[in-house]
Amino acid sequence: MLKRNHLLIVITMALAVFMSGCSLPGLSGAANNTVKVGTLGTSESQIMGNIVRLMIEHYTDVQVEMVNNLGSSIVLHQAMLNGDVDISATRYTGTDLAGALGMEPVKDPGEALNIVQHEFQKRFDQTWFDSYGFANSYAFTVTRTLAEKENLKTVSDLEPLASNLKLGVDNAWLKRKGDGYEGFVKEYGFTFGKTFPMQIGLVYQAVANGKMDVVLAYTTDGRIKAFDLKVLEDDKNFFPPYDTSLVARNDVLKAHPELKDILQKLSGKINTEKMQELNYEADGKMKEPSIIAKEFLEEYHYFENEK
Repeated sequence: MLKRNHLLIVITMALAVFMSGCSLPGLSGAANNTVKVGTLGTSESQIMGNIVRLMIEHYTDVQVEMVNNLGSSIVLHQAMLNGDVDISATRYTGTDLAGALGMEPVKDPGEALNIVQHEFQKRFDQTWFDSYGFANSYAFTVTRTLAEKENLKTVSDLEPLASNLKLGVDNAWLKRKGDGYEGFVKEYGFTFGKTFPMQIGLVYQAVANGKMDVVLAYTTDGRIKAFDLKVLEDDKNFFPPYDTSLVARNDVLKAHPELKDILQKLSGKINTEKMQELNYEADGKMKEPSIIAKEFLEEYHYFENEK
């Protein structure tokens, strides 16, 4: 009997320790004055995550725990729902319209932002902040030399040349429904001479060294500026908008009401060209995202005069 009672005591103590490490979603951060900021595995997401962290630490006594390298926006979204993350550093309107919300793409950036802000409040009790000021969208990209030679400014300008051009793209885009290659051909009315599936990180070097004529790139990638590439205007608005914002759980904003105004200071402060520069600091110059974030905020004095 003594051994049995001792075993029950051990089990009870173990359960107590386990339960002390668990709490209702989102409340653990509020209880111990810590908030958890989640990022994706991209340099962009980690730079923005550290900017969010440093803004919070600069203006408050709240402690920030980073939850880095989450695999996708869906994984980050689920972490928010589970309470494993309190603030998502980078969420993209087009991505979450289709992913988290399961809705059809919307072409107008303002409309897309309004929808995700409304739906995230209603469905998930989360606040989707106004955009940082940049959109990380797909974009057809060529060398500046080719653009000047053929007077290429828009995607439609490629049509007379397309049958002789080599297109390098992310393999997933070739097969994707809606805003993939099939949808592009239907919208723009032409195909390229040859298409070459490749990793997205390789397309910039491929077009810069002449192995590809046109590549599908990301608008905020620092290598666009580094290789002096020309982004062509999506003149038919084929690609959905991917404006970038942070998203926060409402229970955390209620527990720390000062956070909302602090984080809102970042809205509209980083345009696409600036994000390209910050990304290149990480991907081209191999600088740590935390250092890039610190230098950026120091340059702008943590937006201290912003309301």
